[in-house]
Amino acid sequence: MRRFLLIFVAAPIAAAALIVLLLLLGATPHLVFLPGHALLDALARAGTHAPKAVGVITTEIFWWVVVVSVGWAVARVRAK
Repeated sequence: MRRFLLIFVAAPIAAAALIVLLLLLGATPHLVFLPGHALLDALARAGTHAPKAVGVITTEIFWWVVVVSVGWAVARVRAK
C-alpha cells in the first residue's frame, strides 16, 4: 500500500512541486525542461512536429521517475 501511495499519489505531486521549486530557485527553464527539449529535438530530427505539451509531459515523467527512484532507495535503506 505504501508503494502504491508513493508511485501514484506522492510522486506526481512531488515531481510537479520539484519543477516549480527549481524554477523559483532560479534554475533556467531550459535546464529544468531538458528531457522534454531532448525528446522534441529528436522528434524534429525525425521529421515529426510534436506539440510543446509532449515536452512538458516528458519532463514531468522524468522527474516522476527521479522521485520514485529516490523514494525506493530511501525505503530500501530504512528496511536495512
